Amino acid sequence: MIDKRKAANQATAKARRNAWSNKNFRTKTIVGTILLTIIVASLPFFFTIIEQRQGTFLNDWVLQKIPSIDVSIPTFVIIWPMVLYLLYRCSQDPSLFIHFIWAFNILCLSRMLSISLVPLEPPSGLIPLKDPISSIFYGGTQVFIKKDLFYSGHTSIQFLIFLCLKNRTEKIVSLLATVSIACFVLIQHIHYTIDVIAAIAFTYVIYRIGKWIAEY
Repeated sequence: MIDKRKAANQATAKARRNAWSNKNFRTKTIVGTILLTIIVASLPFFFTIIEQRQGTFLNDWVLQKIPSIDVSIPTFVIIWPMVLYLLYRCSQDPSLFIHFIWAFNILCLSRMLSISLVPLEPPSGLIPLKDPISSIFYGGTQVFIKKDLFYSGHTSIQFLIFLCLKNRTEKIVSLLATVSIACFVLIQHIHYTIDVIAAIAFTYVIYRIGKWIAEY
């Protein structure tokens, strides 16, 4: 067991060295990291702006059939272990790292664009999601952001994790996580049904674009 672990650690270290010795990998890693930093720093200002504008209320017959229930805790329990696991796998696999960081950057930018172009009022019955970690990206504000609707960030990130992970067990677990989160944001009336459906479609396209950019 110790020998296998040692061999795995050596293989990981070698993969990192080989990747970093590649000029394209270094350039795309540095640019991607700078872009991610800029995006994360701008999010609180963006959310403040979109929260102040008027939007359109959608008549969602699916949400009308679902009673609002606070599922913040199971949502939190699913999201962040999956994110941490992905970061762990990224630390082992440079190709996964560079792919995810670029896909995530594009996902964030596309959400900022789609939210700007499709102003919506929050669904009736919305229950604020209690997530102290996510609130950091909203500027640490105590005011719950309700108008970052089209398309669902929670669903899209989980689906992107599913698409990026590689082995069968990872795929099964991350797919179950994606389906669960998609259901939870509807149960809590955080998103309209169209927000969840669009998240799947947009994220798949973004995944493919990210994969193309990440090639080195």
